Amino acid sequence: MTDFFGLDGRIVIVSGAGGGGIGTAVTRLVAEAGATVIAVSRSAENLNKHVEPLAAEGLPVISVAADAATDEGIETVLERVRQTDGQLHGLVNVAGGAAPATWMPSTRVTREDWRALFAWNLETMFFFSRAVAAELKSHEHPGSIVSLSSISGMNTAPFHIGYGTAKAALVAATRTMAVELAQEGIRVNAVAPGVTETPSSRMYVAPDPERDRRAIAMGRRAQPHEQAGPILFLLSDLSSYVTGQTLLVDGGLNLKWTHLDADNTSLFLEDEEFRAAITR
Repeated sequence: MTDFFGLDGRIVIVSGAGGGGIGTAVTRLVAEAGATVIAVSRSAENLNKHVEPLAAEGLPVISVAADAATDEGIETVLERVRQTDGQLHGLVNVAGGAAPATWMPSTRVTREDWRALFAWNLETMFFFSRAVAAELKSHEHPGSIVSLSSISGMNTAPFHIGYGTAKAALVAATRTMAVELAQEGIRVNAVAPGVTETPSSRMYVAPDPERDRRAIAMGRRAQPHEQAGPILFLLSDLSSYVTGQTLLVDGGLNLKWTHLDADNTSLFLEDEEFRAAITR
């Protein structure tokens, strides 16, 4: 039987691999599927903590400390790809996110706030995708690019308009790049996670199983490997006729879009001081 998930002999770049969340889970799963993973993070410390143990297990993972938000960082990664045995196949854009300080009413958002969120969540994705697509085209190789959007980019994002709009723009960029690159055999898709248990999400989403049961159709938040699975699907030959799509992976949260309290803040925000601060 053909192994449609198999990525043997292929190289996949994972940008944002070192955070111990979705990027690290993707790195593990893609490596287990046979690909050589170029695991990228700005933080060498994070790579040592979360990615090097995967290599120690014998998985084909290569850590590269580079800033995916810069042309120099991207070129560092591509140079490492060129030095690695195998054929470049894919890119997973996980790098992005938003610090708690970026939550605020629309009326308080500054140009600096807006630009910073767009730079980290949209520009990083676009320019890394652009570079990988150009590398694939130069060798006449097909490939697959998968980027992380968010449920915040698929619905409203009260008090987080910059992040939500940047993630919505990522979806638009995905669709346009998919059209431009389709004739080259390069597929471009995205995954939009719902609430997922990661180190970064714990900064402002405290555990509350009862609230999760009320807000999410499946009654619980996702684990990082449950986001990695759909990403592997979009990288693999199982999705060979899928491009320009954004797969919402949220356990049915969007089906029960009732997570907003009376003041339009998220029920997931339990810290009352934080809730008060973002609405002022």
